Amino acid sequence: MIDPAFEAAVAAARKSLREGGIPIGAALARNGQVVASGHNERVQRGDPIAHGEMSALRAAGRQKSYRDTVLYSTLAPCAMCTGTILQFKIPRVVVGEARTFPGEFELLRSRGVEVVVLDDERCIDMMRSFQRDHAELWAEDIAD
Repeated sequence: MIDPAFEAAVAAARKSLREGGIPIGAALARNGQVVASGHNERVQRGDPIAHGEMSALRAAGRQKSYRDTVLYSTLAPCAMCTGTILQFKIPRVVVGEARTFPGEFELLRSRGVEVVVLDDERCIDMMRSFQRDHAELWAEDIAD
């Protein structure tokens, strides 16, 4: 079954890659409907905190509550994005893959967030290629 919100995150990741950025996309959904999507824009905007999840939340604008939303991301959330998920009490995170970056699943789960990892081959292949071809840019993104 195709999940439109996850597909929106994948499309956003591909868009970032086409723009010369880091191929990580995200989408925020409520009741199965995409509220907003975004992608990593660190390169495009020169903004150090414009990760995919942050960009999707920024695109969604102010919400009265996030407690009835699901955040989709093509890659496991980093510490910064995890903090934002916890801050806004987003109860569920669906992740394309965590093979190329482990993220902060333990922290999310310890705070009651349901984490689903799809192990999506498209996401894995996209990140592996990017990390191989743009190692310095990837290291910058994760502050390595």
